[in-house]
Amino acid sequence: MKLGVSTYSLFQALKSGEMDIMAVIDWIADQGGEHVEIVPLGYDLPGNFELADRIREKAASRGIEISNYAIGANFLTDSEEAYQQEIERVKGEVDLAARLGVKKMRHDVAQSADRSIANFNKQLDRMAEACRQIADYALTYGITTSVENHGYFVQHSDRVQALIQAVDRPNFRTTLDVGNFMCADENSVAAVKNNISFASMVHIKDFYLRPSHQNPGQGWFQTLQGNYLRGAIVGHGDIDMRAVLRVIKDSGYDGYISLEFEGMEECRTGTLIGLQNIKRLWEDME
Repeated sequence: MKLGVSTYSLFQALKSGEMDIMAVIDWIADQGGEHVEIVPLGYDLPGNFELADRIREKAASRGIEISNYAIGANFLTDSEEAYQQEIERVKGEVDLAARLGVKKMRHDVAQSADRSIANFNKQLDRMAEACRQIADYALTYGITTSVENHGYFVQHSDRVQALIQAVDRPNFRTTLDVGNFMCADENSVAAVKNNISFASMVHIKDFYLRPSHQNPGQGWFQTLQGNYLRGAIVGHGDIDMRAVLRVIKDSGYDGYISLEFEGMEECRTGTLIGLQNIKRLWEDME
């Protein structure tokens, strides 16, 4: 297991200008992170190959790996022309991932106001064909692409599996986010058990959960079924994190684990405590 941090965890400081991406890489290395996951929020990376070179060189100078490049995408477009344009745009992001030196890249797949299983089944072939073309292109660089359980439409563990199986490429997997299953009202332990064998990358995230009839107010968002979630420091929330990590460890997964912090606490504090908790829980199971 290689434990590191997604740059998304430091989004507060990136957005405010307190840190730039180079300072974020330094900070992660200083906290003992073994890798950095690049998520281009809070800094302008897409199309910027010069910055990609600087990020690659910075990580190398600090002795940490760049684990994954994670971007958004939506293949449920209004026209065939837009569909092809989105595929080509994501292929361009694969080029940037190769410039970063990563061998793993996550792209989103779809957003839809109609989140029903009927619409998912209707759109599955279209989504799969886009992912297949991108995975085939990424293979020329030796890159494994993946879909995250993210964005409500492709968030349930079974829907993620259905897409992976429809794409049918050995280099198309899932970036498994242990917290995001809660957005689809799935139990994290059960969903991780369901999907860990398909994971090319693991995100560790925690949430506080409240039922739909107890609106906690500002700072919370709703799940598909109207329950309430708020980002938490890993180990402080309502996910049984010890059980989740046990499932991951017992599965034999030995790849990158990336901390994602999106709580209301100061981002460096929240991220550091989360890192310490993951290390402690993981080591306690040895």
